[in-house]
Amino acid sequence: MRDKVLIVDDEETNREILKLMLEDEYKIVLAEDGEEALGIIGQQQAEIAIVLLDLIMPKKDGFEVLEVLKKNRWMDNMAVLIISGDSSVDTEARCFDYGISDFIKKPFDNNLVRQRVRNIVELFLYKNHLEDKIEEQTEVLRKQYKLLHKQAEELRENKFKIIDILGTVVEYRNLESGEHINRVKGFTKILAEEMMREYPEYGLRAADVEMISSAAALHDIGKIAIPDHILLKPGKLTKEEFEVMKAHTTKGCEILDSVEGAWDEEYGRVSYEICRHHHERHDGRGYPDGLKGDEIPISAQLVSVADVYDALVTERVYKSAFSKEEAFSMIQKGECGTFSPKLLKCFENVRKDFEELADKQK
Repeated sequence: MRDKVLIVDDEETNREILKLMLEDEYKIVLAEDGEEALGIIGQQQAEIAIVLLDLIMPKKDGFEVLEVLKKNRWMDNMAVLIISGDSSVDTEARCFDYGISDFIKKPFDNNLVRQRVRNIVELFLYKNHLEDKIEEQTEVLRKQYKLLHKQAEELRENKFKIIDILGTVVEYRNLESGEHINRVKGFTKILAEEMMREYPEYGLRAADVEMISSAAALHDIGKIAIPDHILLKPGKLTKEEFEVMKAHTTKGCEILDSVEGAWDEEYGRVSYEICRHHHERHDGRGYPDGLKGDEIPISAQLVSVADVYDALVTERVYKSAFSKEEAFSMIQKGECGTFSPKLLKCFENVRKDFEELADKQK
């Protein structure tokens, strides 16, 4: 508890006068020079509320004491009141530059000193009390933030698990192993990272890459609504059957709308873009909306290449797998629909990474 007053003055009379004046309210500690005062402060700094400091003293004068107090930041928690016969404007200004609380000129009035000391001590104690409370509140907020951050991370992980489960349900119904989802997510991430590096004008950030590659798991969610005789047909679809199959893009969006609240607005938007537009093509010949060029959201453009590549290099009920070389050539030549030249440039840059991932997932 800070309840001590340190009186520092080389004149014994002054020390005794100040002691008699203040000892009814405070515990008094005396020092006859600056050197002794610093020794006392070093040992009792946590208990000293205020230092009444003379300037002109032997061994270490008041300014030397102030220098040490400032260097050690001891005045952050204890007040300093200068009581000095040197009352020049320059001296007073210099003292305030060190951060003292007040300056009283000698000879001093007893009542004035007593009141100044009381006011300064009360002010400092109140200030320290507020700082302690602020620190306590800061610590509480810090713990709450950590808890909220942990909860947000858990929600984020759960969200990704739910998305993977939804995507995997579709793949199992489609008689796939379920690895198609992981491959498309992997291809999408590789391509998106290259797009972020090669074409910064798209404004992709690392967080966007993560979000797009995760949401890619939902690109075929609408196939849940496609009848088995069409979804699982081993041969070529008729025109009418293909029209039904194409509806998986819009059916998927209806499913996403029905689970509103499962993820945040931005994630929902990206998932919707991918689900609806991953079959759009750069020349406008895709579906369901016939979008052209960069009318197609970049998220959907990225997933479309990943989805086509995986469809080519893996065996399906209706076809054998193409080689990785054939798949690369078919996409670059537009045999699977046209893609943006920028997208194809990025695809070419990461061809090796695509092929390594395709080999790893077999």
